[in-house]
Amino acid sequence: MKKLLALLLAALLVFSLVACGGSGDATTDPSASGESSSDSATGNDVVKIGVFEPQSGDNGAGGKQEILGMQYANHVAPTVEIGGKTYDVKLEIVDNESSTDKAPTAAQTLVSAGVSVALGSYGSSVAIAGSPVFQSAGIPAIGVTCTNPQVTEGNSHYFRICFLDPFQGTVLANYAFKELKAKKAYILAQLGNDYDQGLANYFTKAFEALGGTVVKEDFPEGNSDFTSYLTNAKNQNCEVIFSPTSISYAQLIVEQSTSQGTGLPLLASDTWDSNVILKAAKGTDAKIYVTTFYQEGGNKEFDDGIKAWINGDSQAKTNNGGDDTVAAVTAMGYDAYFVALEALKKAGSTAPADVMKALPSVSYTGVSGKIEFNETGDAKRDTAFVKNANTETGAWDFVAEQGV
Repeated sequence: MKKLLALLLAALLVFSLVACGGSGDATTDPSASGESSSDSATGNDVVKIGVFEPQSGDNGAGGKQEILGMQYANHVAPTVEIGGKTYDVKLEIVDNESSTDKAPTAAQTLVSAGVSVALGSYGSSVAIAGSPVFQSAGIPAIGVTCTNPQVTEGNSHYFRICFLDPFQGTVLANYAFKELKAKKAYILAQLGNDYDQGLANYFTKAFEALGGTVVKEDFPEGNSDFTSYLTNAKNQNCEVIFSPTSISYAQLIVEQSTSQGTGLPLLASDTWDSNVILKAAKGTDAKIYVTTFYQEGGNKEFDDGIKAWINGDSQAKTNNGGDDTVAAVTAMGYDAYFVALEALKKAGSTAPADVMKALPSVSYTGVSGKIEFNETGDAKRDTAFVKNANTETGAWDFVAEQGV
């Protein structure tokens, strides 16, 4: 009996070693090749796309909505033909926690997972913080809605599919001065936040160039009481408030502005394009205008499809803020996934180095428009959607498609 048990234990040990060995190819380095073994249910080889996004922290709500677009795209197109071979596409999702301190670790997790390309991040600061990790590993990254110019400046590995802050800030300044007839603007931004401060700077330059005057104040990270700032805006006779903050702060600013009867129009950038803001504004006298990348209704097939998908998945609906409103960042996440697929197909390889070489020549027409890259890796975008929060219906109303 003891001899039989010993033989059985030995057999189990051999089996476990074989199972742990996967394909058995000890020379394959996933982080260098971007390839993995046939571990899918279909038996196809797997190509991994990294998702470098916040799911917690100040930008968690926006990050989740951006991820939804990628997940829906993966649902629509779960496979890709690369070099005459069919691959299943696996999304490797990590949470960078909206934190510049945590972003490098999150990026390294994707490197270790052997991704061929990374998508993200929602939030320019974390994209900038994680960038050196991708650069060192030779992995290309595609920014989805990170609009600060520093994301792509001085490197050849980071690309992006959205417009940039100099453009967005100028569009908002023009709208405030020319359409809202404001001559004095109050700017409220988070201290030390690259995204906030960059947009505040570009808005100021454009607004002052038009002949306007700016009053600017910064609030510290973690602040929750904005009443004194809003009071200052009113007392200094400002006619509009521009606050390019994350959703968590934006919701508080909207609620506190309406509760104290500020009455000033609130201008914001793409981060405010969220149903969280719509819910905060509904039933109030808030006047909210945002610039963004996509207007619901712009592509009926996409809108109908993703709404049905969100409504059919309770977790997706929760991650979308509890309803099926199509956020612009979701549309952009969807497009980013297909841009990555185009790069993989053009490369004819899953190796990150080959994908990086292919990306500059990628051309793809998505639900948000045509996507091509210039010499710095930025998308050739020259228009933005301006939307207004309808406080009666709780939806975004299209105002204008505007350039500079």
